[in-house]
Amino acid sequence: MDESSAQASTPIFQRIKDYLVGEIATGRWKEGDLVPSEQALVRQFGVSRMTVNRAVRELTAEQVLTRRQGSGTYVAPRKYQATLVEIRNIADEVRARGHRHASRLHLLEEAPATEALALQFGLAPGAPLFHSLIVHFENEVPIQLEDRWVNPACAPAYLEQDFASITPNEHLMAVAPLQGATYSLEALAPPRDVAELLGIDARSPCLVLKRRTTSHGAVASVVTMWHPGHLIQFNGSVG
Repeated sequence: MDESSAQASTPIFQRIKDYLVGEIATGRWKEGDLVPSEQALVRQFGVSRMTVNRAVRELTAEQVLTRRQGSGTYVAPRKYQATLVEIRNIADEVRARGHRHASRLHLLEEAPATEALALQFGLAPGAPLFHSLIVHFENEVPIQLEDRWVNPACAPAYLEQDFASITPNEHLMAVAPLQGATYSLEALAPPRDVAELLGIDARSPCLVLKRRTTSHGAVASVVTMWHPGHLIQFNGSVG
């Protein structure tokens, strides 16, 4: 089948979708740009409003486009990718995409372990733990709130680190080599303080990754990472 025959056999709504995606892929339309109205696409393709609406509706459901009531249809924010199975430094992931990583430290302290934390670390309630709260940015957009608790026995110099130039992951990998890890991933509405730090509406869902790592037979770190759901997707492979 030649190209013209293949195109003729493609449903018109799919051709409209392909056109819209193609304009985004070539960079003609960038994130946040207003795309042509449905009426303009009706005139351009010479089809019914229903056909155009289906194409736009499907691309909206696929999060390629986003609709704003009374304003129009826009190119949706891209979803930044993060690895799930492999533990990688978020700064490296951002730079690998050719983007700028930055972080902002909101809390760095020693605090007593609650009963829940003590159970996770295998320590007595009230035992000292190190606690950090850091927001990570990609091209100045907040993409992760890292709420981390650290076992001082595994990383005694944790509170002395400059987390503007090094990430907790980088420091821990150097002083407490990874032995094992457990994960959980769920979608949650963020508490108000989390939403404020990420610059999102408190009703916006977040993807929340909770991870516990071990090193030299001890639990080294327990971390909860909040990600704006509309900006992130997790990928991973095994084998």
